[in-house]
Amino acid sequence: MSEMRRSEENPVIIPNTENLWEAEGAFNGCPVRDGGKVHFVYRAVSPAQKIAGHELPLSTIGYALSSDGLHFKKRHQFIKPEYDWEKFGCEDPRVTKIGDKFYIFYTSLSKFPFCADCIRVGVAITRDFKKVVEKHPVTTFNSKAMSLFPEKIDGRYAAVLSVNTDLPPTRIAVAYFDHEEQMWSPTYWEGWYSLLNEHIIPLEKSPEDHIEAGAPPIKTKYGWLLLYSYIENYFAPPAVFGIEAVLLDLHDPRKIIARTDKPLLVPREEYEKYGKVPNIVFPTGAMVKDNVLYLYYGAADTTCAVATAKLDDLLDDIMEARIKQVRLQRFSGNPVIKPNPGLAWQAKAVFNPAALYEYGRVQLAYRAMSGDNTSVIGFASSGDGFNFEEQLPEPMYAPRADFEAKLVPGGNSGCEDPRLTLIDDEIYMLYTAFNGRSEPHVALSHIKMDDFLMRCWNWSQPILISPPNVPDKDAAIFPKKIKGKYAILHRLGVSIWLDFVDDLKFEGNRWLRGDIIMSPKNELPDTEKLGISGPPIETKYGWLLLYHCVSRRTQPMTYYVAAALLDLKDPAKVIAQRKVPILEPETPYELYGQVNNVVFPCGAVVVGDDLFVYYGGADSVICVATMKLDELLTSLVTWGQISAASSKSEKKWRLRF
Repeated sequence: MSEMRRSEENPVIIPNTENLWEAEGAFNGCPVRDGGKVHFVYRAVSPAQKIAGHELPLSTIGYALSSDGLHFKKRHQFIKPEYDWEKFGCEDPRVTKIGDKFYIFYTSLSKFPFCADCIRVGVAITRDFKKVVEKHPVTTFNSKAMSLFPEKIDGRYAAVLSVNTDLPPTRIAVAYFDHEEQMWSPTYWEGWYSLLNEHIIPLEKSPEDHIEAGAPPIKTKYGWLLLYSYIENYFAPPAVFGIEAVLLDLHDPRKIIARTDKPLLVPREEYEKYGKVPNIVFPTGAMVKDNVLYLYYGAADTTCAVATAKLDDLLDDIMEARIKQVRLQRFSGNPVIKPNPGLAWQAKAVFNPAALYEYGRVQLAYRAMSGDNTSVIGFASSGDGFNFEEQLPEPMYAPRADFEAKLVPGGNSGCEDPRLTLIDDEIYMLYTAFNGRSEPHVALSHIKMDDFLMRCWNWSQPILISPPNVPDKDAAIFPKKIKGKYAILHRLGVSIWLDFVDDLKFEGNRWLRGDIIMSPKNELPDTEKLGISGPPIETKYGWLLLYHCVSRRTQPMTYYVAAALLDLKDPAKVIAQRKVPILEPETPYELYGQVNNVVFPCGAVVVGDDLFVYYGGADSVICVATMKLDELLTSLVTWGQISAASSKSEKKWRLRF
């Protein structure tokens, strides 16, 4: 996420010593477009003066007019204290136009010395910026930074505001109003505040930080764009003032769609670093013109400045940040299965598990290695998906054919990396068969579901289904026929292939072939090869395919997990693709083992709303990681929609970054 571009005109408004009311400060401005005009209101600060027996600077609200949002004229004082509830100042205005009215919300100060209870929100209403036609105290509690959404949401006025700004922790929250008068109804606000937790937008990252609402929200086709102040280490200095952005749901702006992963701006220029309060950038206004977002902010509590970005680019950056944040979460008890020195067949390693979820239990078929590097397939099951209380003392499947017999003493051989698919009442297992001399091939065996559940291992005689003399691995069958055919994914060479077959007999020298649907050239830079994880999972958006990538970005190479959606009717079409990892080696059990830097799933199941992904760590242990299925699907689908809207037709639904 790159910083927004500061205007070369900055600061666009500075204090004017010829006007006493704005001689000390002119900052925290907010624009509103009205035809070809840009009306601009801002906080103005005078030198110290006597107010009700106290000597202090006075904040009022100034006005300026612009045609381009950068050059301003006709500056004059527009809102000043008139009533006891604003006697000691009017600060930090936010203006929104709805209908023929401009609503200017601002911070009102009713007492001095200032205290939390005397810092609240007021509103002034104008139709032409020539005169204020109404003024009201608004909130009944400590609050600031209120602004209206620029249109009604589901028939109601809506506002965003900061609550308990001087009684931290501060909360940014949303309020709805059935009619205009509710905006300043004490009864309404007392009821609203009593249910504050129901109105909060959850933006806090750390209890050491501080937040405050910024510019009035801007409607985009992806959600309400809210630019707000995020101050890191506010309660454990040195504090760092930054400006961040969040996209909120169009119908319920309490819900976060996506947010920036780092600030759009931090103090950097002299006018931001030096002033009445140094090192501050504070957002208070924004507008969009010709797909350019103009962000207005206070610099060092002294001047008004502006920064710009292409709106579409910013939205894409925010969505990309969201996608990066959606990741699998490791189980704290990993590894869930380790090698067992007491069982010779799995004394060296256990890894790369296939998975099924049937009758309320997760059933794992995993690769196990003995001391002489023979691979067999073990079995374990779990009631909760985390604790595998059932682990059989003997393999569920072992080498039986010449193509998986050990031909090199001490060398790797056997049955590797199984994938399980249930179709009707039959479980099909595809695995890598290797004898130590020939190329690795895909083998197929199957078993009745009842036998599998009874642990009666009546597997069919295995057959090879991949072409001779060509390495082929990482294969799985789709869990249902597509257009009357079995669909099978596999990896020939360095790419993922898809083939459709009429049956699973593979008689008469018939082998897996098909077409490439995913290749390294379309992945992140330095991708060497890729292959599927487990069988695709059917969702309403498409076939969810988890896959592994092998990257040259580290030595030794790194295996990480990514995700894609395939079209339900034609899975040769990749309709959305998340190339950034949802899981990559980070823990010791993933970084160090038989093969370092490896996370390698062969199976995933859906339990309720959760996706459970089972994987091998460093070719040595078995682990599990989970996430909400809907979060992963939404990240894929949303980015696919953005790509479709912003790309040419031949690039539709392709995630690209």
